[in-house]
Amino acid sequence: MYFAALLARTEDGWQASDTELDNVETLTDLADLAREAAVDDDGTVLALIEQEDAWFGVVRLDGEEDPRIYVSNAAVAARSSYGAMLTDELLGQDQDADDELDRLDLDGTEDGEPEAEDDSEVDAEVVPNGPLGDLALLADFGVDEKELLSLDTDALGAIADALGCTDVLEAVR
Repeated sequence: MYFAALLARTEDGWQASDTELDNVETLTDLADLAREAAVDDDGTVLALIEQEDAWFGVVRLDGEEDPRIYVSNAAVAARSSYGAMLTDELLGQDQDADDELDRLDLDGTEDGEPEAEDDSEVDAEVVPNGPLGDLALLADFGVDEKELLSLDTDALGAIADALGCTDVLEAVR
């Protein structure tokens, strides 16, 4: 089960909103959703995603700049749909190209049935086991690289504490 929230920075602090990810299929979709939550065009918005203490991700948008991404455990996150979206972006993998090749049925199997693969071997070769992304994306808010790397259970709560918006985040949990 996922928990996702958007934190938009305002002049008075942070404003949180619970986020449904049902219609989010790409990082662009997530960025668009986050930008809609921004208080002003140049504002900072953090998209926080967590999957049952297995992994968490932070996507930071500052105005129209490209999103900055951090994932706490890339190998674990890559096994979930939203985590794969983030890790694919960080690793420069194009998910659409993979889908198009799958439709061409180049594997030689009958009726387009995929060959059985051991996903753990594929993930281990492609996706690093551990943190991935921009370790400094929250440094200006008081969460430096060392602290970000030390977060595990209730990571989003710890980030909210550092931002001074624990009550705001808990209100949408």
